[in-house]
Amino acid sequence: MNVSRIKSHLLAGQLTVRRLFPAKTLAAIELAIKQSETHHAGQICFAVEAALSTMALLNNQTARERAVEVFSRLRIWDTEHNNGVLIYVLLADRDVEIVADRGLNHCVSNSEWETICQAMESAFRQQQFERGVIAGIKTIDQYLCTHFPLQREKPVNELADRPVILK
Repeated sequence: MNVSRIKSHLLAGQLTVRRLFPAKTLAAIELAIKQSETHHAGQICFAVEAALSTMALLNNQTARERAVEVFSRLRIWDTEHNNGVLIYVLLADRDVEIVADRGLNHCVSNSEWETICQAMESAFRQQQFERGVIAGIKTIDQYLCTHFPLQREKPVNELADRPVILK
């Protein structure tokens, strides 16, 4: 059991989320997702969480495990072409995780996903949360354009574009 991790999770809360992701930033992220999804047939979802629950901490749940759980809970796997992507941010751990559905995941390597996460985390260390998320969306957009080009004149929006703030 990592005491410093537990402490950081206990100190993080919804005020932290609101301070780092104010309404203006959330609106910019939503717009970036909307614009991205006009270029390809993929679906992007952004979720941010201040901290894990006490039970999750006691069970030593990792940010990756939580991201997979959120991916399932938000039904990102439930898209027509299995090409949904979750960008998950766990503020207390200062961790970014990307979970992609099987239709896209076999096209993009784990190291490519990790490079996007590291770039976002680097921007976050500089307090550039909006810039970091939007840059991540743009990079994911490139992969989706390559592997899931737009097949219809008007794209179908299968997942909400609004960022999800987990409590």
